[in-house]
Amino acid sequence: MGICLSAQIKAESSCNTGLSSKYVSTDGSDLSSTGSKVLSVSVPPTPRSEGEILQSTNLKSFSFSDLKMATRNFRPDSVLGEGGFGSVFKGWIDEQSFSAAKPGTGIVIAVKRLNQAGFQGHKEWLAEVNYLGQFYHPHLVKLIGYCLEDEHRLLVYEFMPRGSLENHLFRRGSYFQPLSWNLRMKVALGAAKGLAFLHCAETQVIYRDFKTSNILLDSKYNAKLSDFGLAKDGPTGDKSHVSTRVIGTYGYAAPEYLATGHLTAKSDVYSFGVVLLEMLSGRRAIDKNRPSGEHNLVEWAKPYLANKRKIFRILDNRLEGQYSMDVAFKASTLALRCLSIETKFRPTMDEVVTAMEQLQDSKETGSANGHASNAPRIHRRSADDTISGRNTAAYPRPSTSALYA
Repeated sequence: MGICLSAQIKAESSCNTGLSSKYVSTDGSDLSSTGSKVLSVSVPPTPRSEGEILQSTNLKSFSFSDLKMATRNFRPDSVLGEGGFGSVFKGWIDEQSFSAAKPGTGIVIAVKRLNQAGFQGHKEWLAEVNYLGQFYHPHLVKLIGYCLEDEHRLLVYEFMPRGSLENHLFRRGSYFQPLSWNLRMKVALGAAKGLAFLHCAETQVIYRDFKTSNILLDSKYNAKLSDFGLAKDGPTGDKSHVSTRVIGTYGYAAPEYLATGHLTAKSDVYSFGVVLLEMLSGRRAIDKNRPSGEHNLVEWAKPYLANKRKIFRILDNRLEGQYSMDVAFKASTLALRCLSIETKFRPTMDEVVTAMEQLQDSKETGSANGHASNAPRIHRRSADDTISGRNTAAYPRPSTSALYA
């Protein structure tokens, strides 16, 4: 879903995001042939005032009445998800005029509406407009436009038909079949490229809320980062960190950030390690329904990650037979590096992308050597098998939670 604009953004960074160095239009179409594996965006200095932010973006300004019509008056059966920001509704707009269209025609959109009674507000809304209004990347969700009218604050995104990674990892049901090993690695690589792009942009951006519910999947399971309400500009000059109020989602935040409020790009790397561990294990970062000693995934899993003979204890048993222990060990070792207490021992996201690409390229597939089980294996249909029927409204909770008031 694109925006009909003629502006071009030159991609000219050395960041290893696994993409081509090329000109791209703001609707995402290639304007030159592919080259080396790099992509970033030259952007003007981040504007500070609200007026400057809104004027600097190539976004569509929607009226509240347009979005009301597009979502059928924000009908309850149009809700895709709910959270701290408010609710996300499914809607339709005309591909050319962007005016409201009849359901089932034109472009499908996701409309996030600010809940005035929620704990997130205008500042987070403006941050989304600021960052997603400046950046284009295949692994960032595309922001089409916004609505700023009286007390109304809304954001209009491309629709991601397969919803959030969180739903596919942790929800059970006929639609949410277990993601296969290959799909999990594909999603992890895509999400890593999104973070690497943000970290390597001309003005470094720290995402600050990397978690499974903020990773959305398109129809081909390509991962895109969403919800930039907590994003922050990275340190400048000789500064090593950004000092900020501790906010985010419990279980994903880096320990040094929790302790000091000092935020760096390595804080995002830690969060990536948590998510990668969730993907390997099929367990939530925090799960109070687990037995005592297993509530915190990182604390429970860390002792097993560095031991090739023990990592089978943390691997999702729904993945049995889909990987080799050598590849699984490499993935778990990468997660362990990202989860290092000392930030200097964590890799950069650029290095994470390289490591994930090597895992993708590995030909070591087949039986999971080292699984000590005599029980017969049960075939489970994974999510990259053919799934019949229409896609359900499996969208993320558009939420972040304050760790400290």
